[in-house]
Amino acid sequence: METTGVSDEPVSGKLMSVVHALSLPAESYGNDPGIEMAWAMRAMQHAEIYYKLISSVDPQFLKLTKVDDQIYSEFRENFEKLRIDVLDPEELKSELAKEKWRPFCLKFDGIVEDFNYGTLLRLDCSLGYTEENTIFAPRIQFLAIEIARNREGYNKAIYISVLDKGGERGSDREEREKKIDKRNQQRQYNSHVSETGNSTL
Repeated sequence: METTGVSDEPVSGKLMSVVHALSLPAESYGNDPGIEMAWAMRAMQHAEIYYKLISSVDPQFLKLTKVDDQIYSEFRENFEKLRIDVLDPEELKSELAKEKWRPFCLKFDGIVEDFNYGTLLRLDCSLGYTEENTIFAPRIQFLAIEIARNREGYNKAIYISVLDKGGERGSDREEREKKIDKRNQQRQYNSHVSETGNSTL
């Protein structure tokens, strides 16, 4: 029987050892440079995918997890005044900040898969992932901040800048934004009707 497009070669031993190493708890391997590089590559791939996502879809409508609502409400309850458009690394990484973030993060152990997995987080949400604009953060911290940025409209600047660069300018963009606003109004109306059973606002 003939196979089409599928390789019969076994997965390389090197790839299997990286996959195995990434599945071990952090305590098992110390500061192995090869493992650190594999983690960094995986974090960079995640960052690239996320940036493409917020560049191509209006971020306000993105759902990053099944528990976005819970993450957002817990985040804003605990970090009500945290400025998220341009993050201050001290509010994430200082000893005082870590004491405040730790209980928040641990609430999602068992709820959010890989909640403490290392990810890259942009400091200024109007800019992309650059060395100067990126810090390393646990996945739940990334999710909390990015869900808030999406819902509160801060990531929309990236989406609009990509639209502008892509040739959708002036009246085309305005028309598209009018359609988005109309959809938002319709969703709010539908939500109101489903919550109250009343079709008048």
